[in-house]
Amino acid sequence: MDWLINAAYYVIPFIVLLGVLVFVHEFGHFIVARLCGVGVAEFSIGFGKKLWGRKDRFGTEWKLCAIPLGGYCKFLGDGDASSSSCENVELPEDEKKHAFAFQNPFKKLAIVVAGPGANYLFAILVFAGVYFFLGKVDFPPVVGDVIAGGAAEQAGIMAGDKILSVNGKKVTTFDEVRQEVGMAADLNVKIDLERDGKIMNFAFPLQIISIADELNQKDVSRPMLGIRSINSVEVKPQDISVWEALSSATAETWRLTEMTLRGVGQMIVGKRSAEDVGGIIRIAEMSGDISKQSGGLDFLIFMAMLSINLGLLNLFPIPLLDGGHVVIYLIEIVTRRELNERVKEYVFRFGMFLIIALMLFATYNDFAHLWNRWFS
Repeated sequence: MDWLINAAYYVIPFIVLLGVLVFVHEFGHFIVARLCGVGVAEFSIGFGKKLWGRKDRFGTEWKLCAIPLGGYCKFLGDGDASSSSCENVELPEDEKKHAFAFQNPFKKLAIVVAGPGANYLFAILVFAGVYFFLGKVDFPPVVGDVIAGGAAEQAGIMAGDKILSVNGKKVTTFDEVRQEVGMAADLNVKIDLERDGKIMNFAFPLQIISIADELNQKDVSRPMLGIRSINSVEVKPQDISVWEALSSATAETWRLTEMTLRGVGQMIVGKRSAEDVGGIIRIAEMSGDISKQSGGLDFLIFMAMLSINLGLLNLFPIPLLDGGHVVIYLIEIVTRRELNERVKEYVFRFGMFLIIALMLFATYNDFAHLWNRWFS
């Protein structure tokens, strides 16, 4: 019975998480398509066999399908859900003006960008709502992971330890820990922490790690503890206006986007391990861990962060993704003529190959991560 309960902790939150984010993304495409006068033939959450469906008065079939690993918004005249081809049928003239394939590239560009845009808007609204109704969100000064070979591991710091002070300075958030470590002038640090109700003291030298600087956009060497925070947040009540909440939420969304881009850049140039690339299984694992160990607020924050990653990923200039379509439509806008269909076909084939390769690589990393978690 326990295994059934554990399975529910991981499966149900994962389906809810993915369902919400896919709906948000595809609804962005849907609503802008409607505003541009483009017909939407199908709006599907999931793939495969249809479990439920109904048509609205505009002719759109809304569907729930058996495989909850994505979704799509199929426009009038599309040959497939990716809008990479047209149906091999002659549309009546009165329907052509509502078919996606016959729109000008400006409308196509707006419709394509609306999906990732909806993911970003969702994240901003979630953060703003939390800031306005609950207060400031911070990660507590608790060790989530200890990086192998790092200064903290060598000193004996363990996951679950709560850091109380750094070099005599009291800390209440994980960011404060990071700031105080950065202020260690002699590269030595004194850590007071709590473990199982006992106060413990550590003194040890830091390790110098080369990382990308946020402001100067170049590599710099900084002293690092070698720890990561836990996947759980603390809320500190504060009284702010709606505008301040939206402003702070937008800034946080941009910070997370920039951090993700820097991480991807470090992987490309070989300064960060590609083991951090995760897929569907990793998302299911993380959503399950959060739902099992934390509360609804942590799950909501995780959903907002994942929404940012989903929006950003779809803007990468990879054929078949929204970003690949963006590049094509921008080329068509600049050249004032439609790209050759044969060229599009080869571009989308390459995109399919690249996406499948990335999915296989991410899945391999996911299984390797699970193996280390269960058997190491």
